[in-house]
Amino acid sequence: MGFSQIIMYAFTFIAVYVQVFFLITYIERKKDLILRRHPIKLLRYPKVTILVPCYNEEKTLYGTVRSLLDLDYPKDKLEIILIDDGSKDNTWKIIERFTKYKNISAIKKENGGKHTAMNLGIERATGDFIGGLDADSFVDPEALKRIITYFNDPETMAVAPSIIVHKPKNILQKAQKIEYDMAVYTKKMLAFLGAIHVTPGPFSIFRKKVFQDLGSFRKAHNTEDQEIALRMQENGYKIEHCPDAYVYTVSPNTVPKLYRQRLRWIYGFIKNAIDYRHIIFRKRYGNVGILTIPSGVISVLSVIFLFSFFVYNLSKRTIEFVEQYQATGVWWSFGVPQFDLFFVSTKAIVFVMILLYILIILALLVGRSMTEGRVRVSLDILYFLIIYSVLAPFWLLKAIWNALWSKESSWTFERRVQG
Repeated sequence: MGFSQIIMYAFTFIAVYVQVFFLITYIERKKDLILRRHPIKLLRYPKVTILVPCYNEEKTLYGTVRSLLDLDYPKDKLEIILIDDGSKDNTWKIIERFTKYKNISAIKKENGGKHTAMNLGIERATGDFIGGLDADSFVDPEALKRIITYFNDPETMAVAPSIIVHKPKNILQKAQKIEYDMAVYTKKMLAFLGAIHVTPGPFSIFRKKVFQDLGSFRKAHNTEDQEIALRMQENGYKIEHCPDAYVYTVSPNTVPKLYRQRLRWIYGFIKNAIDYRHIIFRKRYGNVGILTIPSGVISVLSVIFLFSFFVYNLSKRTIEFVEQYQATGVWWSFGVPQFDLFFVSTKAIVFVMILLYILIILALLVGRSMTEGRVRVSLDILYFLIIYSVLAPFWLLKAIWNALWSKESSWTFERRVQG
């Protein structure tokens, strides 16, 4: 067995191991999985501040703010702060339409990046709990109440929601919906393990104490939502996930937009993993250092290796075919093709890969049941498997290249090209 095959076996085994580990966690903790399908009432409604950082959000901002106003939460306990981070379009005009509401205030500032907008909002926030909402996302009316119930545990310092793709229209967005559904399952399993490494921008809620104790958001390679989560884990602050707090986000509708988004995400993960390398494989920092970051790094490397392995073998086969053609020409035969089991590969790696794909499909079906309340098989699953198998290696390779040269992607550029 060659070195490349050994590496391939190792990566595949680790991927299977992680999926099996999550599945066992799901089976063991299924009784602790809370999925409420009806409106709930709280005994106490603490004051919550929601910050909405905006940069060129004229197409979606109105719907975002309306969804906040439609939250089933007392208006005198809900403070909304809209921050225009130097937009070049009509974002500020839309913001001004909401200043008539008593619980909404607006801030206009020069462009400095999302983290500066969030930090300015934190300085002015009066709530005991502080959250953010990206201006291309919309919250379910029950989301905030369901999140607040997790803070009944005094040790819980932040709660992440379940993010779902908003009204997918084309094949690319439908593939992303599958990915997001599976992420709901993965996020909850990480919560059970105390290993969440991202508190996403769309509607993660924090105790104000987090910012008082640990400081505000950092630029963090334009992935401030990941860095704050790692900082919390480093300091032993508990992060939960509320699977039935639904937030709907507008996903990229073209390949270039998806590429830019994922390039920023993966670049940020790599750089943050480097910044927090001191927590890796250290028991005192829990499963985020033992499981989450290492498995994330291995996933990046394995996808790149498997893609390179595929390209190498494809190139080799192509060269062999060309050499055969030059030597013997092409012989055409007009017969009915026949299938023979003799030609089916029985190598162990084939069965392991089949097992891996079965586990992935099972994970996304469980995730879909958590978001839709039912298990549903559709062509979207096939779209996801094909599209991500083809596209993911490209943004992974580019992210590694950018990380090596510290070529940072831009959040404001990403916002400019949306829509």
